[in-house]
Amino acid sequence: MKKTYCKKLTLLAICLTCFSISMPAQHPDSLWQVWQDPAQTDTNRVMAYRDYIQLKYLYSRPDSAVIKAEALHEYAVGNDYPNAAAQGFRLQGIANAIMGDYAAAEKFFKESLKTFKQIDNKSGVANSLKNIGTVKIYQGNLPVAVDYAQKALAIFEELNDPEGIAGSLDNLGQLYYEQENYETALQYAQRSLAIYEDLGDKTSVAGRLGNIGSIYWGQKNFEKALEVNQRALELNQELGNTEGVAFILRNNGSIYLQLDNPELTLENAQSALALYEKMGIKSGIADNLTNIGTVYKVQGKFNMALDFCTRGLKLADEIGALKIQKNGCKCLYDSYKALGKNTNALLYLERRQAIEDSLQADVTAKKLQQMEFEKLLLQDSIARAEEARLVKEAHQEEVRRKNQTRNVLMGSSFLLLLLAGGLYSRWRYVRKAKTVIEKEKERSENLLLNILPAEIAEELKEKGRADARNFERVSILFTDFKGFTAASEQLSAQDLVTEINTCFEAFDGIMDKYGIEKIKTIGDAYMAAGGIPVPTDDSVRNTILTALEIQNFILKRKAKLDAAGKPGFEMRVGVHTGPVVAGIVGVKKFQYDIWGDTVNTASRMESHGEAGKVNISQSTYEILKDDADFSFEPRGKIAAKGKGEVEMYFVMKR
Repeated sequence: MKKTYCKKLTLLAICLTCFSISMPAQHPDSLWQVWQDPAQTDTNRVMAYRDYIQLKYLYSRPDSAVIKAEALHEYAVGNDYPNAAAQGFRLQGIANAIMGDYAAAEKFFKESLKTFKQIDNKSGVANSLKNIGTVKIYQGNLPVAVDYAQKALAIFEELNDPEGIAGSLDNLGQLYYEQENYETALQYAQRSLAIYEDLGDKTSVAGRLGNIGSIYWGQKNFEKALEVNQRALELNQELGNTEGVAFILRNNGSIYLQLDNPELTLENAQSALALYEKMGIKSGIADNLTNIGTVYKVQGKFNMALDFCTRGLKLADEIGALKIQKNGCKCLYDSYKALGKNTNALLYLERRQAIEDSLQADVTAKKLQQMEFEKLLLQDSIARAEEARLVKEAHQEEVRRKNQTRNVLMGSSFLLLLLAGGLYSRWRYVRKAKTVIEKEKERSENLLLNILPAEIAEELKEKGRADARNFERVSILFTDFKGFTAASEQLSAQDLVTEINTCFEAFDGIMDKYGIEKIKTIGDAYMAAGGIPVPTDDSVRNTILTALEIQNFILKRKAKLDAAGKPGFEMRVGVHTGPVVAGIVGVKKFQYDIWGDTVNTASRMESHGEAGKVNISQSTYEILKDDADFSFEPRGKIAAKGKGEVEMYFVMKR
């Protein structure tokens, strides 16, 4: 349960582990003595002080680390030591990031980047780029995060810096994690872990283990996630890394929340909360307050849920953490709605939607190449110009003839009738040409609407382009004919195409009936989506009604064909609900399409379904389980390629 919610909570802690830098081997006291010894070189002193701050304060008392790092920066500036000044900026950035002040963290990282560039310190430049990229991941600006991560990785590879390469690989892994591409994210995280293990960097090893545990959690491999988390927890405890311990405890709490174990959820979340409060890390406090509130909401303790989630949301507002704000609003909306306080619930629903809009980023947006559409516009422009020319010529002809008429004898009735006939013919010609042009324009409009949704076509006409958009809740429907190859062997090519066309024409009509958007057909497969391009409250329900009706059509058609001794198709249908990105792709024969892990999961629902039935995912079931019009048959967890074990249900109309 609550997979997306828990995933978002975990992202913060994953990001923070990327700010880690190698822990010095010395004891803090010996480092302090070097810093205090004026006989030491400036280089030795400032590096010792930097390591002292990192070892003694950074991950346990980040607020104190900010003050110490500021002192380091001031000393470096006073002694004309720009490299140390940049190190001071970077430490302040890491400390602020750990405390959840991402705006301040980004400011300090950019200052360190500026200084490192001035002194041509490529390693420092790469580390600052990597840190800024990490901040951008948490802020939800993934395109910018990708840019920073790739730039950092290129420099680290040029320098043959294994530690830097490992950190950049981890950043890229987080980007895949954010997109729920867990398999690729795991590959990056494991490559990063192997490098840190070779370097003997226990702090970074602990962080990477925590990341890997989160990825296993995303794959719903809870046993493996808890196993890896235990290794990370023991290593963080050995290192005295309070932030790392809190991170693992919070992750464990979220895993137990998903496993419907409220006791262990609260035990871990409350322990993590106590540590975050001790360190003064507002982001961690806010996350855990919201997590605890969610447990109480699930338990039906709605007043307690309101208390914790309100406190969590207030802190999230203070630090500008939009994702935590979004989760807090969801908790409060659900709780107020359960208590029957619909006015309060509506406020948080509207606010959550506003936050959702702020978080949207065109991650996979592609620039529209409008060759075909511009051709239609050009044709329309030519037609309009031709219409104007004809009208102008008719007007000029009329004026010329009127002038001639004034010079002709009033008695020349024959010539007058001739002129009148000419004008009438010209008028008829212009009207006929205008009618043809209007019909061609209407034909072009209908052609465009047959290719694209009406809203997208309108946007194209108004702006000359159509932007890709994120949608939070879209239901993807996939169909596939069972035994298609065997059936095709019994039919001629013409009969095969005719039968498929008959089925798909019926599907198109049913889609229109329920307001479901047809996306495309691929051979004998049909793909559609509910909730785009205009989201509606009943899109999930309508998608299921559509799926049941097209399945019923196929069942009836097969029975009819069987009775006539002709081969007919059986069909699998799968539906999954989740976030997608939708937009237009291509240069020629462009089409409206959708991307995201939701599409892949919907395809798995179809391929693991059964002929004659509609197979749905856990997320779709959770939305519709209380709808009296449907009944459900639990199928348990079924192994799906690339997804691990996935809960599936057959849905029927009551």
